[in-house]
Amino acid sequence: MAGAGIFLCILMLQCFISSALCNAGFAFTEEPSERAGKSDGYCSRILRAQGTRKEGYNEFRLRVEGDPENYQPGSTYRVTLYASSPAYFRGFTLIALREGREGDKEEDYAGNFQIIDEEDTQFMINCPPAVTESTPRRRTRIQVFWTAPPSSSGCVTLKASIVQKRIIYFQDEGSLTKRMCEKESLFGETTEKPLLDCCACGTAKYRVTFYGNWSEKVHPKDYPRRANHWSAIIGASHSKNYVLWEYGGYASEGIKKVAELGSPVSMEEEIRQKGDDVLTVIKMKAQWPAWQPLNVPFSLSSSRAAPSAEFSVDRTRHLMSFLTMLGPSPDWNVGLSAEDLCTKECGWAQRVVQDMIPWDAGTDNGVTYESPNKPTVPQEKIRPLTSLDHPQSPFYDPEGGAITPVARVVVERIARKGEQCNIVPDNVDDIVADIAQEEKEEDDTPETCIYSNWSPWSACSSATCDKGKRMRQRMLKAQLDLSVPCPHTQDFEPCMGPGCSDEEGSTCTMSEWITWSPCSMSCGMGLRSRERYVKQFPDDGSVCTLPTEENEKCIVNEECTLNSCLVTEWGEWDSCSATCGLGMKRRERMVKMPPPDGSICGAEVLEVEKCMMPECHTIPCMLSPWSDWSDCSVTCGKGMRTRQRVLKSPVELGECTEDLEQVEKCMLPECPTDCMVSEWTEWSECNKSCGKGHMIRTRMVKLEPQFGGDSCPETVQRKKCKIRKCNRGGGQGQVNSDEKKRRKEAREKRRSKQGGRQGEETTSTAEHPGCKMRPWSSWTDCTKLCGGGIQERLMTAKRRLKSAQLPSCKDRKEIRACNVHPC
Repeated sequence: MAGAGIFLCILMLQCFISSALCNAGFAFTEEPSERAGKSDGYCSRILRAQGTRKEGYNEFRLRVEGDPENYQPGSTYRVTLYASSPAYFRGFTLIALREGREGDKEEDYAGNFQIIDEEDTQFMINCPPAVTESTPRRRTRIQVFWTAPPSSSGCVTLKASIVQKRIIYFQDEGSLTKRMCEKESLFGETTEKPLLDCCACGTAKYRVTFYGNWSEKVHPKDYPRRANHWSAIIGASHSKNYVLWEYGGYASEGIKKVAELGSPVSMEEEIRQKGDDVLTVIKMKAQWPAWQPLNVPFSLSSSRAAPSAEFSVDRTRHLMSFLTMLGPSPDWNVGLSAEDLCTKECGWAQRVVQDMIPWDAGTDNGVTYESPNKPTVPQEKIRPLTSLDHPQSPFYDPEGGAITPVARVVVERIARKGEQCNIVPDNVDDIVADIAQEEKEEDDTPETCIYSNWSPWSACSSATCDKGKRMRQRMLKAQLDLSVPCPHTQDFEPCMGPGCSDEEGSTCTMSEWITWSPCSMSCGMGLRSRERYVKQFPDDGSVCTLPTEENEKCIVNEECTLNSCLVTEWGEWDSCSATCGLGMKRRERMVKMPPPDGSICGAEVLEVEKCMMPECHTIPCMLSPWSDWSDCSVTCGKGMRTRQRVLKSPVELGECTEDLEQVEKCMLPECPTDCMVSEWTEWSECNKSCGKGHMIRTRMVKLEPQFGGDSCPETVQRKKCKIRKCNRGGGQGQVNSDEKKRRKEAREKRRSKQGGRQGEETTSTAEHPGCKMRPWSSWTDCTKLCGGGIQERLMTAKRRLKSAQLPSCKDRKEIRACNVHPC
């Protein structure tokens, strides 16, 4: 009875596995009903799959390209599941779980898988986060892309299961499990440098594509609607001896020009001066407006293709860096710094995807997109922006959340040259030893030779699989320097007839057509369109020429024309309004019959749409060197100075757009500033009630002299005053004697003033003939707090002697100016 039970279980397992392989490929057994009911099985049956498991058996292996121990948030990795020869597998399932999660909920899964080959792989119907086989068959290898989750996601475990014959392998530990933790952020510190030298052989060619996602919809706060753009992109493939830019470093003059003005000219000069440390200079056009469709790997929009460029790397120059300005902004940029494309297995990375947030160049203190220019002095280090930088920042978040990425960059390998030395190939096509004929060297055409664009390649001279040649041509339009020879105007390369292996490797893989759009007319005849996109570019890096858009006529409710107007077919489109770059074109149609009810025809009779001509190329300008700066326009203070250069190119080549004059500010020593004083106050009252006295007036200093200006004039003036004669009594002789004594005392007083402060103190304590005087009293409070007032002090007689004469023993009073500073 027991034996029968075991046999029945094995038979049920075999039947179950066979059924699963036919339906979507993954075999599992259910747990007891009470546990299955608990999770209601969101992918839980997959996780609780039961079967034979051989610990330490490495016949099957799960590998992440480059074997990284950590993942970069948002980056994309190639994941390979393969069997060692002669083993094979019929079915598989691949999942990615957050560490410690059981997979009962959707949020337990980490990152996203992307299908590479729909014939081999598909998403599981009853568990969308999982990948399984499309059809059960013998296979030794499958590949998918996996995009890592955003930051703060913690560790992730990639798990694979294998169905071989009727045996299920599902290992919690071992070769079918890969654990990766989030790479620690280096924000605020120096950008990480490669620790090891590159061991790869040959060279590799890459295409870098920049997708902007900075838009009003994604970043609504204070979004600049009119002037938003990405500046021209500038970068290089380079060695580890050259640092283009890095977190924790300082911006060079070239980086400052890109960060604040969006000008790549100085940055390109700095890169080209590095000589052998740079292999390729990377340049891409500016983007107006800033937003680009953020679709990876390729945009569905053919009219607004994301900018891209190609570059090469080798063993010594295997790093790639670039930057572009977020405009308008104070000094905000995005970019990659020292991205290493060399793997630890001595190969070249297949694909790198990075989401980017803006960083601050440390040269301007602005906090909003359109802040006025305010230089940072002293200059600060390059750092990433955060959501807590400033309440007025467009990225501010009081809770300190992560900034939504403003761009994404995709770096894809498109060709390799020379013998490769990596042991484990990235894919089957990489087994090919050499694709040297597909690799083209950098254009070394002298700047003095002006050519037209290359014509399309001609058809191959061979219609069979025998090798032939194809040709393209260009025309020499001008030779600016006859002493410099211009290269050939024809180019040849080997080729084979259609259907041969070389040609098959150069074909485009397209997606299926997307469903037709609604008809452009709600009544009568209109147009509808549909799109598709490029899934795989040719391995040789050539451009796909297959159409990505189709249009056709459509008719909606023919009977409705009885109640509307009849119009002719659309005419041909006019020529594009621009000879190069972006322009506009238009087409028209006519009303054949107005509506029967006499109303106005509502059909469109004019259509206008954008058109794109070949990219505008400015004729290179032959210019003289800059002259010396002129003298400053002023002799002191702030002024301007200029310098010029001369256009040497022939006029018939077209208008040169380069600047022929530059103007900048200059600063000389400050100009002298003379003293400035206010108007005089009114004269004060006389300080005597009879006889001769004096009165004063004051003025205040409004501006002290600076930088050698004229000193200040006097601020206090006195003048004599006489009210009336004093009645003293006595004979005339006595009056004359008293007058002489008074005059003598006045002369002595003037002499004492000329002796300075010491003389004043001496006078204040002197005893006059015939009497003794008390010391001077303290000065009274000033009559005004500012603007010029008056103070007084008194000296009174202490004791009169019998021989004292009346005038010599009288009380004395002095007056002085005070608080003369301005109010």
